[in-house]
Amino acid sequence: MAVKINARMVAFVAHTLALVASVMVLYWSISYRGGFAWESTNKNLIFNLHPVLMLIGLIILGGEAIISYKWLRIEKQKKKKIHLVLHAIALILGICGICAAFKNHNESHIPNLYSLHSWIGIGVIVFYAFQWHYSFIIFFFPRGSSTLRSNLLPWHAFLGLFVYILAVGNSALGFLEKLTFMENSGLDKYGSEAFLVNFMAIVTILFGTFVILTVSAKPAPSSNEYNYSYSAI
Repeated sequence: MAVKINARMVAFVAHTLALVASVMVLYWSISYRGGFAWESTNKNLIFNLHPVLMLIGLIILGGEAIISYKWLRIEKQKKKKIHLVLHAIALILGICGICAAFKNHNESHIPNLYSLHSWIGIGVIVFYAFQWHYSFIIFFFPRGSSTLRSNLLPWHAFLGLFVYILAVGNSALGFLEKLTFMENSGLDKYGSEAFLVNFMAIVTILFGTFVILTVSAKPAPSSNEYNYSYSAI
């Protein structure tokens, strides 16, 4: 049953949290971690691309793609294209973020895929890619029949939310893992950087919560022609 609140109001809070999270991760990477680079003798700069690309790409743009159906006051076909493109950009940035982590590990002679965060991360990106590709074929081009699209729509919505919730949870796990490594290397447990990382994780979780809440919220009554419902047609 839909939550009886205005989806656009909830989406506004989500956009604000997205902006805050983006600023925080960029500020952390530049001011505390020294910036980022794809090629550098300082391998930490390569790894710094990982949280930036994963958070801004997979979490924020992925979340914006999900809520686009509820808050955009435009025709459904345009919303579907925006939904598709935002997810594509999120997927590309997510893949680049994972490549940055592998590149850092390989050049620093650190083993790959040894943590729960990395295992879940690979699962998330695989499911995300699968979801995008089959959705493109079924709902966009060449498109299945209206019956097939209607039958698959609930599974499309369920799998999309499941993967997104998993991604948000794994991002929090990643912040915890990185903070633990830094504290074991001498970072002050009560210092400003430690607090910044913890608050970033909290803002990320709040953003994910408001994304799900926007999807669950009841659209405000409207007499115009736009359709706010999720539909395969």
